[in-house]
Amino acid sequence: MGFAREAWPFVLPPASAAVALFAIGMPAAGAVATVLAILLLLFFRDPVSRFEGPIDVVLAPAWGKVLRVEPAEDLAISAEPLHRVVTFLSVFDVHLQRAPIDGRVVQCASSPGRRVAAFRHDAGVINAGHLTVLEDDAGDRVGVRQIVGLLARRIVCYFEPGQRVRRGETLGLIKFGSRVDLLVPRRYEILVRPGARLRGGSTPVARPTAVEDRGDV
Repeated sequence: MGFAREAWPFVLPPASAAVALFAIGMPAAGAVATVLAILLLLFFRDPVSRFEGPIDVVLAPAWGKVLRVEPAEDLAISAEPLHRVVTFLSVFDVHLQRAPIDGRVVQCASSPGRRVAAFRHDAGVINAGHLTVLEDDAGDRVGVRQIVGLLARRIVCYFEPGQRVRRGETLGLIKFGSRVDLLVPRRYEILVRPGARLRGGSTPVARPTAVEDRGDV
């Protein structure tokens, strides 16, 4: 298991304090600083993600619990109707996000907003966030919206418009968690239900329906 590079500005101060406290004979305070450093480091853990299934399967972009699966519309992603899969990240979940599909980055955009609890139904509308839109070789577009919550202080996205990315590649992170929305075309079959636990870059979440199911023939 690795750790995101963004961890060190948070982890090094309490780790250094722990060393100094042990050195001057304050073991209890040093132990507290050590535990704090470890807890902060765990926020930024980067576990291995693997999926050996079909290439057209859309994978979970985040670790967490599915709150809702609902119809959605978002012209920033596509003019066609969408499914939204809402994933809540607790403080115990991995806070990195993964690319759900292979494709080209067509949009990366931040939006200002508030910091209400991420599990609120309207958090995706009123909270600050960042939208990444990927387009696969078939022309289908999938969106990943990183959304802050009460504890989140900053969203990081590693991708840039025009970049080609691979499914499971690290997309970014939310510093101290909250919520990630996955948006896929509504003609896709959703493979998860509310209450499901997801692993970023590993759990199948959606897949395109067969051509005959779309009414294209």
